[in-house]
Amino acid sequence: MTEKDALFEYCLRLGDSSLILGHRLSEWCGHGPILEEDIALINIALDFVGRSTSLLKYAAEVEGNNRSEDDLAYVRNERQFRNLLITEQPNGDYASTIVRQFLFDAYSFYLYTELTKSKDSTISGIAEKSLKEISYHLRHSSQWILRLGDGTEESHNRTQNALDNLWRFTHEFFEMDEVDTMLVNSGIAVNLSDVKSKWMDKVSEIFEQATLTIPTNSFMNTGSRQGKHTEHLGYLLAEMQHVNRSYPGCNW
Repeated sequence: MTEKDALFEYCLRLGDSSLILGHRLSEWCGHGPILEEDIALINIALDFVGRSTSLLKYAAEVEGNNRSEDDLAYVRNERQFRNLLITEQPNGDYASTIVRQFLFDAYSFYLYTELTKSKDSTISGIAEKSLKEISYHLRHSSQWILRLGDGTEESHNRTQNALDNLWRFTHEFFEMDEVDTMLVNSGIAVNLSDVKSKWMDKVSEIFEQATLTIPTNSFMNTGSRQGKHTEHLGYLLAEMQHVNRSYPGCNW
């Protein structure tokens, strides 16, 4: 594997996770629990899609195969996607969406903080811009975790159930392989072991305040780096890619 190949793969991982979670959040449009949250989630979804656009555009440039960010988003199949498994999980109830969001926001905050130091000027530039949005996302999801976890018995139970269900997807946040090692050595990527300790401190602090218990089960779902996904991604892509696949090559 060359450094160019590794950089392309790395950009896909970052861009795909943002794209897929952005699409998931967009599904709340018109279905939010209150009007303000309906609007907030859609604005956050737009932030994710915008970040994905920048990352996939750069991935296409690095690849140099005359593909665009739209080609990468709308023409690949599920085995070619590299998004983290947690991002493709169904929205479920509002507690599930918020727990998923908080776990990913906390991870993104520390990851992109480190990426602002990347020797790749494009990645560091994207990270610096994104970090402003991610800071808001993390504040938003943290406040909702506290409100739901330390709220009524019903909201607490729903949030704890969501945490019990989604925790198994957090291990792969910090998996590292040849791609990561090569780019870390080049000063481009982030050593995820450094991110993990900060992430764990943050989520532990918020969950303790919210009277929620972090699961202790050892089973963890992984595989996204090899294009192995849950059954949910195929259905999501069928919806997200429908127009492009129905009218290939069309421009609006």
